[in-house]
Amino acid sequence: MTDPTGPAEPEPQQDAADQAAEDQAPDAVGVGPWEGPLPAGDRYDPDLLRLGDRRNVVDEYRYWKREAIVADLDERRHDFHVAIENWQHDFNIGTVVRNANAFLAKAVHIVGKRRWNRRGAMVTDRYQHVEHHATVEEFVAWAASEGLAVVGIDNLPGSVPIETTALPRNAVLVFGQEGPGLSAPVREACTMVCSITQFGSTRSINAGVASGIAMHAWVREHVFEQTPAGKHSSS
Repeated sequence: MTDPTGPAEPEPQQDAADQAAEDQAPDAVGVGPWEGPLPAGDRYDPDLLRLGDRRNVVDEYRYWKREAIVADLDERRHDFHVAIENWQHDFNIGTVVRNANAFLAKAVHIVGKRRWNRRGAMVTDRYQHVEHHATVEEFVAWAASEGLAVVGIDNLPGSVPIETTALPRNAVLVFGQEGPGLSAPVREACTMVCSITQFGSTRSINAGVASGIAMHAWVREHVFEQTPAGKHSSS
């Protein structure tokens, strides 16, 4: 049967040769070829050691294979998931994925159309688990099977301020489309809906920004109360 959501977009690729080309740019970041005796361990990528590593990764993961980075992240991922509805190819999804990587979410769940614009993810989707659910019903059934509270993030009547509300530890934070926000079926599935307090003239903030605020709220409550700083915390 043909997938009505359309085929998934191919994952962006960047091999060691591409990184070597970037090394020639005046604003190149990262590190050049490894100097001195080669490090031991199968987590290191021979091409990266030879050509340099210009990827957007923290220094601890320089020269590591992608699979090794993902495996290490999987050992430390937090207990929350993130979901975003995708009925109109929302351009915020890439930013949501990038934020999920930064705050070490267990996974990102795309609800609706399978295809999404990866540009805003800045290649972080290579290190972040991204799952797809064709319908809200499928997504809700999955959340129930995992014992996750569905927490909507939207400025809706009856919502509670995220700044003063305790978030469930085992939760999936759900964001709606840019403009309409959470759909009616998702609202009905939420155990709670949290709003983000605003002080200016705009009616709302986009899902990309909202996701970063909500994820950090979860981290403040469930991670920083236990440890003063995360493994890779930075300003």
